[in-house]
Amino acid sequence: MGEHRQRYNEEFKKQTVQFIQEQTKTVGDLAEELNIPKSTLHQWMSQYRELKNEPAASVDRVRELEARLKEMSRQLQEKDNKIADVEEELAIVKKAVHIFSKPRN
Repeated sequence: MGEHRQRYNEEFKKQTVQFIQEQTKTVGDLAEELNIPKSTLHQWMSQYRELKNEPAASVDRVRELEARLKEMSRQLQEKDNKIADVEEELAIVKKAVHIFSKPRN
């Protein structure tokens, strides 16, 4: 008396993974709701996962966005520092032009 294994078609698997990605619940919670083993859902996710479908509430997506924000902040700080350096150089050049453009007696 062996267990009868449920078989799912590719479309069902893809739709289930998309459903999981659109939820903010854990895979474990969704496995219980769908009555599908958690390990099976993880297997499907590794096969059919598309990051663009994940909500911002996904832990992986939040980490990705945080890393991107950190990099953008670093780049912005570098640009601010460059602008400050160029403004300082410009002020020095203006003073030099003013000093050297005065007529000598």
